[in-house]
Amino acid sequence: MHETLTVRAVAHADYDRWLPLWDGYNAFYGRSGPTALPAEITATTWTRFFDASEPVHALVAESAGELIGLAHYLYHRATTSIAPLCYLNDLFTSEAARGKGVGRALIEAVYAQARAAGSGRVYWQTHETNITAQALYDKIAERSGFIVYRKSV
Repeated sequence: MHETLTVRAVAHADYDRWLPLWDGYNAFYGRSGPTALPAEITATTWTRFFDASEPVHALVAESAGELIGLAHYLYHRATTSIAPLCYLNDLFTSEAARGKGVGRALIEAVYAQARAAGSGRVYWQTHETNITAQALYDKIAERSGFIVYRKSV
């Protein structure tokens, strides 16, 4: 792990350092170039992190003054729980930071935030081809066995 690694809530002043990580995350999942997210989505996502009425939150990993990772998570109600569930929506580390404990530190920080918020569970999805990330996930969480279906409407 990075010796000087700090995981903290994102700050307004982080935008210019957060944006390349966000762009890298989206590129990793094929949302770049002609299939890039509209700028309006990025702008709205950023503002939600600072809106107390929104259930969306962001953490960043920082080392030596550089942002090297991000985690975005949100709370939501469920029919099977009184306490809110925590969905880890986005997790990304810069290429140079991979394999150095940054992803684990971000996930552990989300776990801590969820516990503090009274959430009984943190969950997330990853693409079936993201084998590298799954090696970490298999160590710090359990696979639910559920298959995700979706349809744009």
